[in-house]
Amino acid sequence: MPERDISAIASEVLSALDRGQPLASFSGRYPDFSPDDAALAAAAMRRMRLARGEVTVGRKIGFTNRTIWAEYNVFAPNWGTMYARTVRDLADIGGVFALAGLTEPRIEPEIVFGIGRAPERGMDDDGLIAAIDWVAHGFEIVQSPFANWTFSPADTVVANALHGALLIGPRFPVAANAKEWQRTLSTFEIDLKRDGTVMDHGHAANVLDGPLNALRHLIELLAAEDDSPPLAAGEIVTTGTLTRALPIAPGETWTTELFGIALPGLSMRLT
Repeated sequence: MPERDISAIASEVLSALDRGQPLASFSGRYPDFSPDDAALAAAAMRRMRLARGEVTVGRKIGFTNRTIWAEYNVFAPNWGTMYARTVRDLADIGGVFALAGLTEPRIEPEIVFGIGRAPERGMDDDGLIAAIDWVAHGFEIVQSPFANWTFSPADTVVANALHGALLIGPRFPVAANAKEWQRTLSTFEIDLKRDGTVMDHGHAANVLDGPLNALRHLIELLAAEDDSPPLAAGEIVTTGTLTRALPIAPGETWTTELFGIALPGLSMRLT
């Protein structure tokens, strides 16, 4: 697509996300709208956000859970940028999160990594776990500016991989028990509950066979894109939903219980 169209798409998406307004899908409006066009528009939007003073803090990996690919007609992972304004520690907000400004929000329980040193392509699990400073469990709130969660894979890329917010639980250092983390990160299970009722059950293996594999996939995705900076020390990475992404509404309380890993469950009330 012409550069002027790429820039216009980036501006339109940024305005819609700022205002919590819906968008008509770009794949519906532009028959030739490709994943490459979407990646260029996402990069342009990232530059726009940086130019107005936003601060990047990490990346989210989208669609790593293969069990939900058919539900959304998206059959490969993608990634988005997370910003200081979209990432919070749950403790800092008292376990309460306001949904205002998000379009058709859904909740995703995820594993979150704090990168201690820049990981490299081709690292095995030993190398990847050594590059991680801390691990946590968190809730990502995703949103769809496209009505009824109907979109093409390219639409999800330009919409910043549908990232809305990331709420992070307690952070646990990795180095002292690296082997145990490496083992349990690929085998644990999780319950996601709404107001005390189990809504879905997930497995670590849902996420590309485990969050470490999801991280490895992100490293490869970034290396394949000219406009995408590689992961750096200090970044936060959230690795994808372990269950289905479920619709949420004010007044609900969502909790998790994890089995087979040394991470506590979380509780969050929505307003």
